[in-house]
Amino acid sequence: MKKVSVLPENLKEEVSDYVDFLISKYLPGESVNKKPLKFGMMKGTFKMSPDFDEPLDDFKEYMP
Repeated sequence: MKKVSVLPENLKEEVSDYVDFLISKYLPGESVNKKPLKFGMMKGTFKMSPDFDEPLDDFKEYMP
């Protein structure tokens, strides 16, 4: 663990993520502190343009 203690914080987080991955892969009975998925938790993350359903100009030559 001395090796991990000398790493910068962002790399410590990557090591922690990798350890969580190994636990989930090799010790399936063990649970890692995961947030439960909730309906609507990604609300506001993605924006769709108002003209999303409009035909693209790139395909005009193929359209009647």
